[in-house]
Amino acid sequence: MKRYKTEDGQKLIYESYDRLLADWNVEHVPQMIPTTYGDTHIITAGSPDQPPLLLLHGTGDNAAMMWIYNMEELSRSFYVIAVDNIGGSGKSEPNDKYFGDFDRAKWLDEILGAMNIESTYITGVSYGAALAQYYAIARPDRVRKLVCMAGGISGSQFEVMGKMMKAFMPEALFPSERNTRKLLRKLCGTRTDVFESKPDLMQHWYYLLKYFNNRSMMKHTVTIHSPAEIQSIRSKTLFVIGDHDLLSYYPKSLARLKSNGMLYRIVKGAGHAINHEIPEVVHEEIIGFCKEA
Repeated sequence: MKRYKTEDGQKLIYESYDRLLADWNVEHVPQMIPTTYGDTHIITAGSPDQPPLLLLHGTGDNAAMMWIYNMEELSRSFYVIAVDNIGGSGKSEPNDKYFGDFDRAKWLDEILGAMNIESTYITGVSYGAALAQYYAIARPDRVRKLVCMAGGISGSQFEVMGKMMKAFMPEALFPSERNTRKLLRKLCGTRTDVFESKPDLMQHWYYLLKYFNNRSMMKHTVTIHSPAEIQSIRSKTLFVIGDHDLLSYYPKSLARLKSNGMLYRIVKGAGHAINHEIPEVVHEEIIGFCKEA
């Protein structure tokens, strides 16, 4: 399966990806890690002597776009490893094994193993939050703490897909610069300016909507966990959710967090792009929670 709809589209995405990296304003090191499922592109920043922090992005984006407002500050406190999801719209290159029999836990095992990291903190956004929960449940000894942003505890596949359809349709079906702006205003809270004031960021997202084949990410499924599995990560998990987030801030989602006794923070004015919209609050929550004894 091709990840991009056209070769020209892939070129535009990669070129704009590099422009976003150049705007990160922190020294960083891109590298490829061979795994069973293909070559995984990661970007590191910060001193390797600091505690590791694995960053996991969402379904329709990539590391360069997701962490543009976060890498500089987080790398002051952590050795940050931003992963381009294999099969996603970044620079990771999946192979046939990925499309045939993908094991998410094994894939992350191999990334950490290549980095000589035995255990790590994890921060994930949207699908990245679901992946962080999955890995923490599957590999409890490898995850110290996890911060789940713009995500909750998934109740059913139907609920997950219903919320995604409501949030992204119809704009994502008809990608244009106008619809990109309309979708942005649906997904964000009060701070759409953090995107609209950066032409390269808006352009990159438009290219992703227009040229990335989202079916390439279908191997990254969302697991519905049992109550016992959720309880196994309760003491080391923090949820950070904006009160304008169409995908995470709604009664059923909040009720599941409460009934499971999960620690969570509601951030006023923030939407699904919470780490872009209010980065200073996000940094405070991540650093404070992870460094807390």
